Parts: sequence; C-alpha cells; structure tokens
Amino acid sequence: MYLTSSRPDIVHTTCLCARYQAKPTENYLKEVKMIFCYLWGTINTGLWYTKDSGFELTGFSNAYYAGCKDTFKSTSDGAQFLGEKLVIWSSKKQDCTALSTAEA
Repeated sequence: MYLTSSRPDIVHTTCLCARYQAKPTENYLKEVKMIFCYLWGTINTGLWYTKDSGFELTGFSNAYYAGCKDTFKSTSDGAQFLGEKLVIWSSKKQDCTALSTAEA
C-alpha cells in the first residue's frame, strides 16, 4: 500500500489485490506480478510539482457498481487537482452494498 501514496496509476489495482491477501489465489498472485512488471517499466515516472502551477481546484469522483465479485460491494474512486497537478487521490470499497448504479 506504500506505493499507492506516490503512484496514483496503480491505486485501484493494488487495492483490489489487497482484498485477497489473506487467501491469495494464483490469479491474484499473477496480478501482483503484473503490477511489479508495470512499475519496473515505468520506474522513471513520478509526480512533478512546480511553483508556477495554477490554484484552481478541480475534483472528480467515480463509483464501480458491485465491483467486488465476492461481496457485490461497490468501489468509490476520487481525484483532486490543483491547477493541472494531481494532489489527492483515493480508492475505497464501500462499507454497504448499493442497490443500484445511482446509489453506488
């Protein structure tokens, strides 16, 4: 989970794999290996903030309805930008089961 604090491009996939760490299957171990291969291929990618970035705050959110195949709980994702620079992101499985896409 440490990597998700500096690599927003892997937040969703890493959180998805972390749900099954108590009883990992072969498929999820393959997914984790793919994450590490992706990280190795993008090792020079990072976040870069300059002092002349804008101060306009913009936010986005998304929900995946019944995304968890085991519990049918939805996943909420969000990102906030200051100017054109990403400053905050999140991905979290919802605590309750949504009954519709709109509710998710």
